[in-house]
Amino acid sequence: MTAYTCRNCHLELPNTHDRSRTDTVAGWVIAVRVALFVILPCWGLSNAAATLVGQNLGAGRPGRAERAVWLTSVWNMAFMAAVTGFFVAFAPQIAALFTDDPEVRAVAAGALRVVSYGYVFYALGVVTRQAFNGAGDTRTPTWIDIFCFWLFEIPLAWALSRTALGVEGIFWAVAIAYSLSAVVSTLIFRRGGWKTTTV
Repeated sequence: MTAYTCRNCHLELPNTHDRSRTDTVAGWVIAVRVALFVILPCWGLSNAAATLVGQNLGAGRPGRAERAVWLTSVWNMAFMAAVTGFFVAFAPQIAALFTDDPEVRAVAAGALRVVSYGYVFYALGVVTRQAFNGAGDTRTPTWIDIFCFWLFEIPLAWALSRTALGVEGIFWAVAIAYSLSAVVSTLIFRRGGWKTTTV
């Protein structure tokens, strides 16, 4: 559900700027596809965390379940930090692999670079949200996603794209939404209500 919500929300973001700018849409789609490919291991680790939470809660060991989530988060954040460094350093070269159009390349490179600033937060947030799923609570991560990626991110992208940032405002909106999602999900996770779930 998390991946589905984020993907569909992100595909709508270029429309908040200018529907007639095909270079914006094309560049954004390139960036999203590259990011989705690179983020696959991040999702894999978060799914592993969900499994560990379910197993340990079922065994009556909530403390171990929590430790598994934090350990997985650390590894996930380390991986996404490396991805961020790679995108910041080589965004133009990556974009050039997919198009010869300089305007599309500029949009794609900008998106890869700016959005990656939120990747470390995304890595934390996706693990803590999946931990709720592992505990049998699917409502909490769903509401977090709806709030952060639909009710917050899209209006923010619309607002920022109408400032001096222009289309880059859309990219900053994504990075900010990733960060907000991580903060919200981690705070709720730390409250520990999920530990009382019977699995």
